[in-house]
Amino acid sequence: MTTRRNRRSGVEDLWWMTVRNEDGTTEKVKTKLYGKGKRWRARYVDDTGEEHTQRFAKKTDAKEWLDGQTATLVAGTHVAPRDAKMTVGQWCDEWLKGYAVHRDSTVRQAKTHIAQIKSQFGDIPLSAVRPSHVKEWVATLKGRGHEPSYVHALHSRLSQICGDAVLDGVLARNPCSRRTSPPAGKQKVYCCTTEQVWAIYDAMPEHMRAAVLLGAFAGLRIAEISGLRVADVDFIRGIVHPKQQWPAKPLKTPGSEAPVPIPNDLALMLSAAVQARPGERVVTDDAGKPVPPLQLNRALIAVRATIPGLPEKFGFQDLRHYLASLLIANAANIKVVQARMRHADAKTTLDTYGHLWPETDESTRLVIATVIKERMAS
Repeated sequence: MTTRRNRRSGVEDLWWMTVRNEDGTTEKVKTKLYGKGKRWRARYVDDTGEEHTQRFAKKTDAKEWLDGQTATLVAGTHVAPRDAKMTVGQWCDEWLKGYAVHRDSTVRQAKTHIAQIKSQFGDIPLSAVRPSHVKEWVATLKGRGHEPSYVHALHSRLSQICGDAVLDGVLARNPCSRRTSPPAGKQKVYCCTTEQVWAIYDAMPEHMRAAVLLGAFAGLRIAEISGLRVADVDFIRGIVHPKQQWPAKPLKTPGSEAPVPIPNDLALMLSAAVQARPGERVVTDDAGKPVPPLQLNRALIAVRATIPGLPEKFGFQDLRHYLASLLIANAANIKVVQARMRHADAKTTLDTYGHLWPETDESTRLVIATVIKERMAS
């Protein structure tokens, strides 16, 4: 069993030592280290029992450094000197190792954010990043024309990384806070028309048309489309049961497993596609092999330029937006849209599609006017 050291500290002279003579007198004599390196050594033991030392040319400098370190011990913000030298880039690399437990797409997004963070702070010691530096970075990102939602996402990522550094004991305080955070911004999604959806359907390679149906009318994500098995679809009852995403990985969230009801006509179209190209998956090529998301994306990129009105970055995710807009236009309430989108909560649905619901000013006027008219008529 290891004995834990008591917290202690002090400044030592490495060049001279005091010795006691036989007659009881004392005198200073040179040590073996005399003239070698810096004269003064400050040392202390932290709360974990680990000793830290550093040498200085002047005793006052050693005392000042020691006072600073012991003060952080008392305040509970101590960071080991070797950790204080760690750069933002080094900590980001270390942080990513633990973040690898998440889905591949989530990790890829984190790496994209970290590339931006490293370009600004990579070589700077983690402990040297100040709130003012974060504010300046946010202003620079805005000046480059980045969307407010993207700037907010980058700030949130830096705050997450620094927060974990504090938790791990390599950073005293997180430089990110509400004061440094930019507004989240409202990113309005693009919702294509029904005519555009069918134009995409007709323009896509025949074996990929089922993917358009699943995206636009069942709300499946592209990885879910490629991962959907024939056994996951109840063609008789008209229910799609998402169970996995490409290639055979868990779904994005537990709520993504919610069954999706589809009309009989759509079930017949999907059934015909499966019968035309039998395979384990719903979307397969002529050889019965599953079609990966990359191929679906490439096919959509190839045809979107031929569809009038589609934005340059239109993707399969926008087919999900079409379904949400279709439901809202036909008076579906928030809970219904949340269920069909398989969102974890209604807030996500409102944040994404809230602007699509019609204004209720006139309806509220009518409700209040009815009450007042009844009163006046009485």
